[in-house]
Amino acid sequence: MLAAHRGSRPWSGETKERSESGAPDYLPDCYLCPGNARAGGNARNPVYTSTYVFDNDFPCVGADAPAILAPTMAPSVLINSPASGLARVVCYSPMHNLTLAQLPAVQIAELLGVWQQQFLELGARPDINHVLIFENKGEQVGVSNPHPHCQIYATNFVFKYIETEVAATAGYLADTGRVLFEDVIAAEKQDGRRILFENETSIAFVPYFARYSYEVYVAPKHQKPHIADLSAAEVDDLAAVLRGVLIAYDNLWQMPMPYVMALHNAPTERGTYPAFHFHIELHPPLRTPNLLKYLAGPEIGGGNFITDSAPEDKAAELKGLPWERYA
Repeated sequence: MLAAHRGSRPWSGETKERSESGAPDYLPDCYLCPGNARAGGNARNPVYTSTYVFDNDFPCVGADAPAILAPTMAPSVLINSPASGLARVVCYSPMHNLTLAQLPAVQIAELLGVWQQQFLELGARPDINHVLIFENKGEQVGVSNPHPHCQIYATNFVFKYIETEVAATAGYLADTGRVLFEDVIAAEKQDGRRILFENETSIAFVPYFARYSYEVYVAPKHQKPHIADLSAAEVDDLAAVLRGVLIAYDNLWQMPMPYVMALHNAPTERGTYPAFHFHIELHPPLRTPNLLKYLAGPEIGGGNFITDSAPEDKAAELKGLPWERYA
């Protein structure tokens, strides 16, 4: 539901203060900084100087998930199965006070290479059916530690949004013979108003069907099921476009933009996915510098978003912002 006329409606609820990190580049009590003890107390980080990957000390899924589950009273209706896998943390930098937007393009490209390696390693395991890579950035989305990092959940099940995309893209290919996401990109390019950044092989745009005010998709222009399918040149192009979006976010209000970023990869469980198009989705929760997009009755109770702004207007705000992040 597009209700852009409600963007300036009166609001007397909670607001969020604008703030900069103000943190030093190293904190002795940060469990993600180099050389420090981790939160679990049983391990210590090496004195790493670039990207650092380790198994999460408090994983949501693990290899020791219960294999025998308690029987239900009505097994034909109430069903369950073991949820197992691995959870990892990827520290982007040893510098505690940096964000992904502040890294140079070459370091973002190196991070994409780490994501490729992790996807290939975890996805090759016979007990893993899907690899979800995501970053939660900012207090507004509940981040417990501001040290720049993301997480990886490699699971024996496929996350719901990916299941939906697999079904939708397969159905579209069967009906039309074309790749759905490539047609979305073609439609966005023909319209032009929502395109933010573009180079030879990658593109970023506020989608026509955006739910959050500043939602952005970043993708290779041509269909690849997984991030690991990108060539070195495509990785460099994707890194440059992603960096441009992140800098635009921060420059919009001269503050670090909070967001949830998720890499949408095809499942790893079986077969090929000729219709699935790898892409990155960025969902910033802010509508203004101090006002969150709250999910309430229509979203949680009804299952449909009410978007408080026109995607074309928000794309116009992001376009033309400097390519260098504000000081």
